[in-house]
Amino acid sequence: MDLVTPCPSQVNRDFWTTYAHSPEQAIGDFYQLSQKNDYIKLKAIAKNIAYRVPSDYGELEITINLSKPEKDPKEIAAAKLVQSSNYPQCQLCIENEGYHGRVNHPARSNHRIIRFEMAGQEWGFQYSPYAYFNEHCIFLDGQHRPMAISRQSFERLLAIVEQFPGYFAGSNADLPIVGGSILTHDHYQGGRHVFPMELAPLQKTFRFAGFEQVKAGIVKWPMSVLRLTSDSKEDLINLADKILQEWRQYSDPRVQILAETDGIPHHTITPIARKRDRQFELDLVLRDNQTSAEHPDGIYHPHKDVQHIKKENIGLIEVMGLAILPPRLKAEVEQVASYLVGEGDAVTDYHQEWADQLKVQHSDLTGKEKALEIVKDSVGAIFARVLEDAGVYKQTEQGQAAFMRFVEQVGILPD
Repeated sequence: MDLVTPCPSQVNRDFWTTYAHSPEQAIGDFYQLSQKNDYIKLKAIAKNIAYRVPSDYGELEITINLSKPEKDPKEIAAAKLVQSSNYPQCQLCIENEGYHGRVNHPARSNHRIIRFEMAGQEWGFQYSPYAYFNEHCIFLDGQHRPMAISRQSFERLLAIVEQFPGYFAGSNADLPIVGGSILTHDHYQGGRHVFPMELAPLQKTFRFAGFEQVKAGIVKWPMSVLRLTSDSKEDLINLADKILQEWRQYSDPRVQILAETDGIPHHTITPIARKRDRQFELDLVLRDNQTSAEHPDGIYHPHKDVQHIKKENIGLIEVMGLAILPPRLKAEVEQVASYLVGEGDAVTDYHQEWADQLKVQHSDLTGKEKALEIVKDSVGAIFARVLEDAGVYKQTEQGQAAFMRFVEQVGILPD
């Protein structure tokens, strides 16, 4: 398809010429090109299974991704330590544009990237070939540098949502276990999609001292989220940076929260930016990547009893309430549904306990279609538990009191 795709310089020239009079049209044209030349794999995406389930936190989105393999958190962490030497160094490098591929590295001959500048550095804007949501895009550093959450992250995310109207922008965390699947190349994700977390209300509001014009609060969400809203980007950046710095050094052993162990840091943030009602908004999701003997994969990571559904890192997209579940679940969900109506004697070993629990709860079940609905709803309930496991401050009286201790440490005004 590279033969029908304009050269990179032409694509960029067309984009910025159109952008001068209509940013929305420029974005739309580039999105259409990325579909027409088959860079966005529409046929593969159409095979994905997607549905919604109710929860205590609003509707959650469940997808069973049938196009990409499941990744192990330990493999993701190890990848950050490997010295890059190949060309392109990773699948996010700008050199992938037009690349014809090699063993273990896909061809990108029809790939096009829009160049733009942020704070004097070259960045790229592209779409994701295997989109998880509407207009799923990636903003990538022009240089191969590792993920890093800093004041610059907040500056860039807010700049992106201003420059690309209608899109949110968010970043995976920069530490193993709580980070995304690619830690070796700094990048952000965005798109035109309203996630469940965006719809979640504030369950407590307050104002931070020195930032009286910023509306702030704790989001009613299974993970630990501070939402900041203001028409001033500078105020949001300054406050977000203050919260980040406080969180990096904050410990509360009463609720198993430690900033570091033997000099190894545990705390970071998953930030999400959006612009709505002419105001800028930042969601700051507090992350902690401690491990323990009881939870060797991560204290704030899906625990063993739910890893039969989700064992991968809880990255940006899941944080916001969209589950990306592995392909194996398509057949396994159907297998469990058959088991519930007596059409099978057993299920995959790691699902057996779950299947038996469902069978006890629904002992009079006869129809396969109803059984499938019950199993899919149960998958959604387990995903809600996955997010609760990943939440630093639990949705309990003790957990929320501990959350407020951190907020008070940052410094809030009295009621």
